[in-house]
Amino acid sequence: MDGEISSLEQSTVLRLKNMTSHCCLRIVRQELEKLGVRVNSVSFGEADITYNVSDPGFEMIRKVLAENGFELIQNREEAIVEQIKIAVIELIHLSNNSNSIIRNSDYLVDKIQLSYQYLSNLFSQHEKITLEKFIILHKIEKVKELLSYDELTLSEIAFQMGYSSVQYLSTQFKNVTGLSVTEYKKDPEKSRIPLDDLLTKARSQL
Repeated sequence: MDGEISSLEQSTVLRLKNMTSHCCLRIVRQELEKLGVRVNSVSFGEADITYNVSDPGFEMIRKVLAENGFELIQNREEAIVEQIKIAVIELIHLSNNSNSIIRNSDYLVDKIQLSYQYLSNLFSQHEKITLEKFIILHKIEKVKELLSYDELTLSEIAFQMGYSSVQYLSTQFKNVTGLSVTEYKKDPEKSRIPLDDLLTKARSQL
C-alpha cells in the first residue's frame, strides 16, 4: 500500500508570476498546503512541491493558484520577465541601502546574466511598459515607504535610493504621483500602492 501511494507522488518546481512580496510567499504556501501538497520550499517566483498526481492533481493546483492571482509561467521568455521583476523588487525593496551603490542595469545584468538591452526589450514586449518606468514606479513606492517612517531626511532618502539630488527625486516623485513630497507627507497612506498592483495601475494610465 505504501509503495502504491508513493508511486502516485511527484515532485516539481512551479514557476509562478506575480509573487512580489512576502505576503505572496505565505499565501502560496498556505493554499498549497490546504490541498494536501507538501511544500518543500517557496521563494520569489517559484515553489518546490511534492503532490499526489490523482488528488489534488496538477490541474487543481493550477486552478487554486490562479484563483489567488498566481499564474504558471509557460515559457522561457515569461520566466525571464519574472526574474526581472523579482530582481527589481530585491534591489529596491529588500536590499540594505544598496540602491545608492549599484546601478539598476548592472544589478539586473549580473543577476540574470543577459544584456540590459535584451532584458529591457523583452520586458517592454511582455508588460507593455518600459523596464525603466517599472523601476521608477518601484523606487517611488520605496520613497513613499521611507517618507511614512519619518526617520530620514529627504536628502538621506535621495542618497539611499540612488538619486543624484533632492531636486531630481522631488521632480520624479511629482511626475509619478501628481503630488509634491510635502503634499504626500500630509497623508502618506492615501496614495501608497501595493507592489502587486503597480503594473496594473501603470497600464491603466497608458
